Amino acid sequence: MYLVSDIASIIAAQKTILPVADHTITELVYDSRQVYQGEKSLFFAIRAVRDGHRYIAAAYERGVRSFVVSKSDLDISLFPMANFLWVEDVICALQALASYHRGRYHYPIIGITGSNGKTIVKEWLYQLLSPDKKVYQSPKSYNSQLGVSLSLWHLSDQYDIALIEAGISLEGEMQRLADMIQPDIGVLTNIGVAHADGFSTKQAKLEQKLKLFRHSEVLIYPAKYVANEQLITSDKPLSWGVAPANHWQIESIVIGASSTDVIIREQQERIAVTLPFVDQASIENCLTCVFVMRHLDYDWSMIALRIGNLEAVEMRLQLKSGINNCSVIDDSYSNDLGALKIALDFLERQHQHPKRTLILSEIMGLPEAPKYIDKLRELLSAYTLNRLIWVGTTVNALESLDCEVLTFADTEDLDRHWPTLVFSDETILVKGGRAFHFETIVKRLTAKSHGTVLEINLNAIEHNLRQYRSLLPTDVKLMAMVKAFSYGSGSFEVANMLQYNGVDYLTVAFVDEGVELRQGGISLPIMVLSPDESTFDRLVSHHLEPEIYSFRILRAFTNYLDQRNIVNYPIHIKLDTGMHRLGFLSVEIPQLISELKAAKALKVLSIFSHMVAAGSRTQTTFTEQQIAEYEIAVNRLEQELGYEVIKHMCNTAGIVRWPSAYFDMVRLGIGLYGVDLNASGLDIWPTSQLKTTITQIKSLKKGDTVGYDRRGVLEKDGQIATVKIGYADGYDRRFGNGIGYMLIRGQEVRTIGNICMDMCMLDVTDLNVAEGDEVLVFPDIKTMARNIGAIPYELLVNISARVKRVYYYQ
Repeated sequence: MYLVSDIASIIAAQKTILPVADHTITELVYDSRQVYQGEKSLFFAIRAVRDGHRYIAAAYERGVRSFVVSKSDLDISLFPMANFLWVEDVICALQALASYHRGRYHYPIIGITGSNGKTIVKEWLYQLLSPDKKVYQSPKSYNSQLGVSLSLWHLSDQYDIALIEAGISLEGEMQRLADMIQPDIGVLTNIGVAHADGFSTKQAKLEQKLKLFRHSEVLIYPAKYVANEQLITSDKPLSWGVAPANHWQIESIVIGASSTDVIIREQQERIAVTLPFVDQASIENCLTCVFVMRHLDYDWSMIALRIGNLEAVEMRLQLKSGINNCSVIDDSYSNDLGALKIALDFLERQHQHPKRTLILSEIMGLPEAPKYIDKLRELLSAYTLNRLIWVGTTVNALESLDCEVLTFADTEDLDRHWPTLVFSDETILVKGGRAFHFETIVKRLTAKSHGTVLEINLNAIEHNLRQYRSLLPTDVKLMAMVKAFSYGSGSFEVANMLQYNGVDYLTVAFVDEGVELRQGGISLPIMVLSPDESTFDRLVSHHLEPEIYSFRILRAFTNYLDQRNIVNYPIHIKLDTGMHRLGFLSVEIPQLISELKAAKALKVLSIFSHMVAAGSRTQTTFTEQQIAEYEIAVNRLEQELGYEVIKHMCNTAGIVRWPSAYFDMVRLGIGLYGVDLNASGLDIWPTSQLKTTITQIKSLKKGDTVGYDRRGVLEKDGQIATVKIGYADGYDRRFGNGIGYMLIRGQEVRTIGNICMDMCMLDVTDLNVAEGDEVLVFPDIKTMARNIGAIPYELLVNISARVKRVYYYQ
């Protein structure tokens, strides 16, 4: 805990106004939506894609009374009795405070970086060390300039060791992280192509990563990634690899069906260790953990025992469909206060059900610490919970929570009482330490699927939203397209995330889609592109706003409203400036004006048009003509109506290429979902992966045929794998007979034979695969679409509703 006056000194504030200088701070926040103890929080107004100064009022409303700001002309008169600390750079001030706080603790800090594997190595080390140490780990993948700062803030004297992850994407970033983390023990996982765009060369990337360890006492690293040993500047470099000169020599690696046997030489001793994984990345990450444990003086027998029991880690919080119309948030693999707060924040965003249940385990090794109990009670009290199901040592303080509290001694006790519990129409967060095996609870709660899933990364959608927002002036609104099941990605799950991130409008194609969003708790304005007379009742009763594109629909909707004495109902007028699909033509504008002026039941909220070829450089003249035609029409309409409307024309490609046509709002579609068709130069992340599994593997002879009509023929003796996806799931029949390909264990495999309704076959001849293996269906969706003469939109929206959607959030 720090006094505001002390923090002002630590961050070297240039100016302060401290009416309550002895105010105590325990929480650091930068997002007004995530304030849970306002009176104890210090808000950092960070200027990024959105300026944090714009959200001071929202944070103040939630109880925050201390702010770090950089805006010199900030009007603080609206915030009586609030402390303000002015600095030149807010995020640098946050990092200075984090660095100071880290310096108070003298137990070992392990700093982990690399291109890949940082989070998994951290999670595995937590598993391996927790049985005999009180281990702190940075939450989830909090490894950025901001994330590391928040991670370090939660260090306390109740731990024996800390695991801090550090990630960079640009040259020059690591020094600031190194100054904060000051790792005693350094761990380099690997150097690869991930996040390579921000570095001039692979060597430059390595040099930047190694800056984290400049003052570390020890650095544990795989030698094959560090060819130039002069780059190693830590006091004690401990390398591992195949060469005898390494501190730990890998003499042999034998990969079996489900495990890998490794022979390690340490000086004159040869040690055998069995790793419970067979893929190359996991083997490498396991060995990193082995050598960290060895450096921490674990004997080889204990290392072998714990490594042999190591379990795969699902590093992402998952949102799944549950039984009895429930939504299940699966965060069942680990538990600490930092990760619990992230999960509770995600739970708080869910509005699809009226009730919220938390199934929570104790944090192993910490339940008796008074500070932990107080923090846990304060944290849980700040969120809206209807029921807490607690598993572990009884904590009397939890009985004071404003919700139903059920306690169980352990998971077996909960399992025995399971028939007495009722779960229906609620959102359920399952959060537990690995020792409690809450994955069994998740299986009980989640709806069954047929083995094919579409994994949707909500972080990636948020990231893509930020990328496109970074192009927009602050006064331009953003409408997100969630039609066609959010381009196959889901309905309220995606809309909920967009609502949380402050988009201004949502758009659906049909009234039924809008109704589903309203029933899922979405309160944003929703525009319906294709309203029909038969749906007017549902449209109005759910406060949806129709696109009016023809005189027929205009007159029908006006008559409907008149009959019910409804006035000023919001509508959106569609103009046809060249798409020639829907909308009013220029020659129809006079008649449109006449009818709109006569219709007291209607209020025009926006007037828009659709760009035909905004992404095409050969169609620039046509696009300019469209914009000019639209401007003439909309200006005339506004003048005749006597009021201003929201004007919008840009689609995803238009956002990138036509800033002159931003007007009042833009419409973001396919780019939000990770498909960059126009080489925008933005850092767009893929948002979904369609996955299935191998059901059966068969050995066949040369000349044997596969599938309907005997279209598939083996050219030599080999094997085929049958996987659980077919054209009923949206896997197009045109992908049959080698046109389509999938990935298994990183290996490309082609289809063989015709695609069936519920499954298809792959040629896995000469490949090391097994039944039950995961299969990535669309390794490159743009290439896959091009191979059958389609577009990525088509593949995404055709993924069947019977394919289970699983949503991830980190």
